Amino acid sequence: MTTLKTLGLIALAGCSAQLFAADFEFDRPGEGLSTGITPVGNVAWEQGLPTARYSKSGDQTATTLSADMLLRTGLSDDLELRLGWAGPTWTQVKSNGQTEEDDGLGDVSIGLKKAIDLDDDKLSMALLAEAIIATGNAGFTNEEDIYSLGSVVSYQYNDLVSTALTMRYEWQDSNWAVSAIPSLGYRITDRWSGYSELIYRKAESVDNQYALGTGVMYALNDRVQLDANVGVDLDGADRSYFSGLGFSVLF
Repeated sequence: MTTLKTLGLIALAGCSAQLFAADFEFDRPGEGLSTGITPVGNVAWEQGLPTARYSKSGDQTATTLSADMLLRTGLSDDLELRLGWAGPTWTQVKSNGQTEEDDGLGDVSIGLKKAIDLDDDKLSMALLAEAIIATGNAGFTNEEDIYSLGSVVSYQYNDLVSTALTMRYEWQDSNWAVSAIPSLGYRITDRWSGYSELIYRKAESVDNQYALGTGVMYALNDRVQLDANVGVDLDGADRSYFSGLGFSVLF
């Protein structure tokens, strides 16, 4: 092979990698899924810095910080492997003038996400099968494994606005739960974008749960994204809020 051909192939590979990165979507932040699949040969690292939750019920307040993370890699053009970890977690509970603190490690998860070809330039879809394995420390685990099947359908109205609906069905120790997450995505500038979403969840023998979340993302380049989000739980009389900072990198 001549030097000219070698240089040509290298340049073509570089252009292809940039194209994949430009079309790729991170799943951070928010509860909804993206329909994008990690390109084959690449790894996406999505890291919380941290994720926070604050709740107040009567005279008791609780604060939780966790550094959750997700690794994604492409197995084929329409299938990716996902490995997640709830990460190290710290909690503080204040009640009746007493303060208690604790820390530990959360559960891990494994999943497969598959893109569904709808043969439409504006409409896209993906499915996610996932298992959350209860490997965390006491007080920081779901105690029983959770198996779920999720789907997301996204519609790109134009270059600035898109909508999506994420559905998630869960099974844990013979108990079920369903979540519906409609969301609106919008581009603010070439590098800034944002989203807003409504989170609805119904678990067996539990009242309906509602939450609102919104956030912004800043693209440093085609492969690096910074994000921030805030939200509020709407169910019950207690006050409960959640927020987070994070970054995502495509290697």
